[in-house]
Amino acid sequence: MADDSVPTIARSVEAILKQIGEDPDREGLCATPARVERMMRELCEGYTKDLAEIVNGAIFESSGDGMVIVDDVSFYSLCEHHLLPFFGRVSVAYIPDGRVIGLSKIPRIVEMYSRRLQLQERLTFQILEALDSVVSPKGAIVRLEGRHLCAAMRGVRKEQSKMITIESSGVFRDDARLKSVFLAQLQLRTNPDLFMDGWFE
Repeated sequence: MADDSVPTIARSVEAILKQIGEDPDREGLCATPARVERMMRELCEGYTKDLAEIVNGAIFESSGDGMVIVDDVSFYSLCEHHLLPFFGRVSVAYIPDGRVIGLSKIPRIVEMYSRRLQLQERLTFQILEALDSVVSPKGAIVRLEGRHLCAAMRGVRKEQSKMITIESSGVFRDDARLKSVFLAQLQLRTNPDLFMDGWFE
């Protein structure tokens, strides 16, 4: 039997509704606290996951040493300052050093870390750190582009603003040309005419 004296997310939401002048017992709101609790547990389920579980041994030997890019991975997270969503796209690249990771694992790593209360800067670094730790590549790079509702709905209210964060390690950190090739590939995705314009000459 549940202890009614122990706060739950649902009871906290009910208290918030009362504080803003709403009636949590009215028809449209009576199920809202329970819905919000289920939603928060889903949006923050990354706390219940760990890296070893996500990777699940999907590391494979490879003799190749060319750049591996996983692009256009969507993410959704909650800003830890206001509990408002921020969301966008992740692009990841690494240079293998005898090992590669299963293709589906990088989006799963993104999902694990994004489904927590986050800062975009921290999320970018955590994805990079995870890739470095499980694959031990010659180098890796992670780019996040995010839109933050805490900047669009409140505060400065600049709905078109976006934030870009980049973290790199190994050869990507030390070789500016290699980093430029990665960023140029991302530009090519959004503007295929760059090939015609002689971008890569």
